[in-house]
Amino acid sequence: MKKILKNYFFWTYNRGSFHYDILVTLILVFIFVAPRFWDFGDKPTRASGLHHPIQVVGNSDNSFTVTVYASDVNLDLHTTASRMEVKRALRKAIEPVTGDAVFVEHWETVTDAQGIPVWKVWAHR
Repeated sequence: MKKILKNYFFWTYNRGSFHYDILVTLILVFIFVAPRFWDFGDKPTRASGLHHPIQVVGNSDNSFTVTVYASDVNLDLHTTASRMEVKRALRKAIEPVTGDAVFVEHWETVTDAQGIPVWKVWAHR
């Protein structure tokens, strides 16, 4: 019995043998059944705090323009925040859509067609 377990552990059985088929079956069972009983923590993260859609328009050379509503950015438009604080708040707001490997180049505040203030952010990877 000890030798069989050792051979299973080191996968020494030849392809097509009974024990090889058992190993493959156990792996397939784990792949398809385990997620139903075991939380691997790989569920997609929800963009917490966002109430409006974020619009991303790709430009040339890995750059893109992101439009995010001012109410979704954790920053008041009427306060005088430093450039780094604004950059950090905008990056955090667009991360759910663009990922964390994004660099914010510059931004401006505009209003959309309904007159709601939005941030227009130019960024790149």
